[in-house]
Amino acid sequence: MLLKKRIPKDFYKLFRTRNMEAYMMFLTAIYDENNTIYTAVGLTIEEGQAIIGETISRLSIEWVEDWEDTQGLSENSVFETRGTPTAILNTLITWGWIRSDYDERLNTYILSFPEYSQLYVELFKKLQSEDDSRERESILSVYSALFTYQSDKEKNNEILKSALHTSKNLELLLSNMQNGMRTYFDELSRSRNFIEIQQVLVNEINNSDSEKYAILTTTDSFYRYKESVKELISQILDDCDRQKPILERELSQCGENTAALVRAQRAVQYNEEAEELVYRIERAFDLIERKYNKLVEQKAVFAKRALARIQYIFQEGSSGEDSVVRLIQVLAGSSEPNAILDQVRGKICLTAPFKMFDDNSMYRRRDASDHRFEPLAVGEQKEAEQEQITDFVPRPLYTKKQLRAFRDRNVRNGVFQTTEDTVQSVEDLEKMIFLWQESVGEQQDTVALGGELHNEDGFTFTDLRIDMLTEDI
Repeated sequence: MLLKKRIPKDFYKLFRTRNMEAYMMFLTAIYDENNTIYTAVGLTIEEGQAIIGETISRLSIEWVEDWEDTQGLSENSVFETRGTPTAILNTLITWGWIRSDYDERLNTYILSFPEYSQLYVELFKKLQSEDDSRERESILSVYSALFTYQSDKEKNNEILKSALHTSKNLELLLSNMQNGMRTYFDELSRSRNFIEIQQVLVNEINNSDSEKYAILTTTDSFYRYKESVKELISQILDDCDRQKPILERELSQCGENTAALVRAQRAVQYNEEAEELVYRIERAFDLIERKYNKLVEQKAVFAKRALARIQYIFQEGSSGEDSVVRLIQVLAGSSEPNAILDQVRGKICLTAPFKMFDDNSMYRRRDASDHRFEPLAVGEQKEAEQEQITDFVPRPLYTKKQLRAFRDRNVRNGVFQTTEDTVQSVEDLEKMIFLWQESVGEQQDTVALGGELHNEDGFTFTDLRIDMLTEDI
């Protein structure tokens, strides 16, 4: 499938807006940041918004209100489209320049660039930078540059700069491959039949990134030159360390305001620059190694998912087609539908015979009167009688000794009288309710209820008075 056919219709709105140059800067900033820190995760939406805000502040971009920016967006998006980082990022996602994919492991949305968008963004980046010659992105080029520098007697730092530039390009290439692989994962998950899966596999094989991946894993094998590159980096750093004290000693021996002093200062500066370039190459190479390993893992996972998807479709059939609809169509176009139904009936196997009643059903005789519809008159709903509070009285397990002790603490002159200090805990409240319940059943006792009492502990209870005529509970 051609990349041109994947481009959405709103993609070219970027070239019609008055903020075209600003959009290009935002895209290149997000693209560079994504390729710099991206290992196996990617940029989140919040990080993309922060990059846009930083670019606006750093370059002092003045946003111009344009009708093209708000066309086709929702009302909420139009309301916030005033050059804010959130609105700008949403516009780029809506136009199809940036893809927002949900990552289940991170539980957030990850930003990536579609393959057609990468071509344009790389062009924007080249247009915004100075013209330079780009070498082929390969680990062999990095190894060749480092080997040439190590063998060169003059130790030209331009060779190291070329190696660093090639390392960055290779790192960018691996990031693009990973983003493209995520796109093929999405297309594979949306496939509903074998033909669609086959088309996804063919597109993935014929993709330009796949061809570059084949080169990286065969003629330009990463593991073939990995140890050699690390050994060359270690040798160059050791040479820089040995050369540094010699150059500093020569610098200290030179007189002031002489040509020898200028040459010595340049030599020291040149050696420090070479050491810094080699350290940057080493860091880039470590990142390349992690990305390369992650890409190999993604390729293996993609192949396993494709195989599992094919096996599922072969066993279960396409999830998008309805077997009942197909059966009806076959029956409608056949002259012997009953014969077909008999064959289908013989093929269907159930785990248990169908039953109108099972062991949990309630038996009820069915007669002709059950089929007649007899509406019931709606009568006035009577208010439910207020349930007695005695139905909800808890019955805690307290001994007679405990209840008697509680009663004796609140008896004055043969009368049980509650005060604000009677209930100090939930247990006291339960004991008081239990005494009231038992006293109601005793005809000899006189029970009187008063108003509500409140205490400092937050308890609210009824003023209870019981004339104690019985000795025991």
